Amino acid sequence: MRIDLSGRTALVTGSTGGIGAAIATGLARAGARVAVNGRREETVAAAAGRLREEVAGAEVVEVAADVATEEGAARVVEALPDVDILVNNLGVYGPKPAPEITDAEWRRYFEVNVLSAVRLTRAYVPGMVERSWGRVQYIASDSAVVTPVEMIHYGMTKTALLAVARGWAKEVAGSGVTVNSVIAGPTRTGGVEEFVRELVGSDLPWDEAQRLFMREHRPQSLLQRLIEPEEIANMVVYLASPLASATTGGAVRVDGGYVDAILP
Repeated sequence: MRIDLSGRTALVTGSTGGIGAAIATGLARAGARVAVNGRREETVAAAAGRLREEVAGAEVVEVAADVATEEGAARVVEALPDVDILVNNLGVYGPKPAPEITDAEWRRYFEVNVLSAVRLTRAYVPGMVERSWGRVQYIASDSAVVTPVEMIHYGMTKTALLAVARGWAKEVAGSGVTVNSVIAGPTRTGGVEEFVRELVGSDLPWDEAQRLFMREHRPQSLLQRLIEPEEIANMVVYLASPLASATTGGAVRVDGGYVDAILP
């Protein structure tokens, strides 16, 4: 398959590292003009520089703003009034016993993981509908449907994203705009490596630590390894393309497969 996104502008939130950076790279390789987003200008500039080095001739826009706030989202829309492809990737996660999760933490997780995506979708979808073409994606998680006991506040937000995506798909039905969520499984990023170490300890070699984490904390995985960020990005780039014009309202799995689990 040849995916050509030339002439399209894409915004990927939380794209200075990890899955977001891989998605930004994949979209740029397909020819899209890509907006890199993060909270700090220096971090965004560094990520944009790496992207330009990786993809020769890439057109990269730097948008430093905290989209988890109303002010930050407004700043992004002011800097980038129209986008064709919106990838709501921003998210926070971390383990914590359920009785210790405070009201403030519940609110923070909802603000960052859910409301940031809702605000940007609300801002950009009208323009997509007017142009009769657009792609909105939400990076969800297997935690949306197989909620881990060590971070139910995170799982709650990812379940919410599935509902948001499905609802917006209905809202824009027949318009030429598609809305989907991507159910990502445990993915190898710097933050996830730290998370794995928190759960299994720091003494084991990485390969052994990874296998132990999957065996003890994600035993239902058929893949039995962490997913690479590029594997998530490949699906996102496909869903952003004209080739996926008949795929909307879906929750597409890139989770490594699950044993005896019913997922969308």
